[in-house]
Amino acid sequence: MDYFSLLGISVGLAADAFAVCIASGTAAEKVTFNYASKFALCFGLFQAAMPAAGWFIGKAGENFIGAVSHWIALLLLSYIGADMIREAVKKDRGDTPKPSHCGKIKLKTLLGLAVATSIDALAAGVILPSSIGAHTAPQMLAAVVTIGIITCAICYAGIYIGKKFGELCSRKAEIFGGIILIAIGLKIFIEHAAGQ
Repeated sequence: MDYFSLLGISVGLAADAFAVCIASGTAAEKVTFNYASKFALCFGLFQAAMPAAGWFIGKAGENFIGAVSHWIALLLLSYIGADMIREAVKKDRGDTPKPSHCGKIKLKTLLGLAVATSIDALAAGVILPSSIGAHTAPQMLAAVVTIGIITCAICYAGIYIGKKFGELCSRKAEIFGGIILIAIGLKIFIEHAAGQ
């Protein structure tokens, strides 16, 4: 198995999740070990599970995945980003904020982010065996576990990097985080649209 290529693919697949974690850390009023761990574990799990699912689906599902993945990412990230911006505006007006960015996060929000950032990994799973030379089930298992672990580590760091950035930017950090999520959704959509 080509471990160097696997490392590159793992980091590449984790890039969007890393950016989302930075945005989420930026918007969080409080970052705890549990908060960062939830992001890291959920994103790592989805980034590992999606290529495995793509491998099982195989070539038959490749066209369908390619046709809908960018729409799913765009809609989910735009919705969550817009919600972050709306909450930030409510705080500026003195309204009571929801606790979702105060060291806690709603499960549906976390799952939405994880799905949106890992949907491209579903398509990658179709070509992953030929890309890295993982032609047996044990090799593919090792590959998806590696992808999950790397994503987990990168996302954990991303939350704390985002928190540091948020402290520097203070009040407008949550609006910035929401804009970043929407921008990531647009980037995924444009990349897929340009590639068709």
